[in-house]
Amino acid sequence: MRIVKTIIFVLVVMVLAGCTTNLEVDASGPEIYSALCSRCHAGDLSGGVGPALGAGSEVAGQPDAYLIQTITSGLGRMPAFRNTLTEEQIRRVFDYLRSVQGST
Repeated sequence: MRIVKTIIFVLVVMVLAGCTTNLEVDASGPEIYSALCSRCHAGDLSGGVGPALGAGSEVAGQPDAYLIQTITSGLGRMPAFRNTLTEEQIRRVFDYLRSVQGST
């Protein structure tokens, strides 16, 4: 049982490590998405480990505050990005998602 817990812990750390990177402060929404989000949500926003984020997805129908809060604080298996991204970077990736979803 201890080996299984260790393997699970290592896998979780690897996934979370894959969701972090050094970004330029002025990175665009698409650049931020590509660097931090696409591994779990797919480059085309179709989903994978994380849910789909594109037009017509369940997330597209959520209120703005829900999406911003989820990016900032995380939800379920999704890590929080409040210590990785500035508020402005969170806003840029949010704006990018909404533009792809057709909500802006």
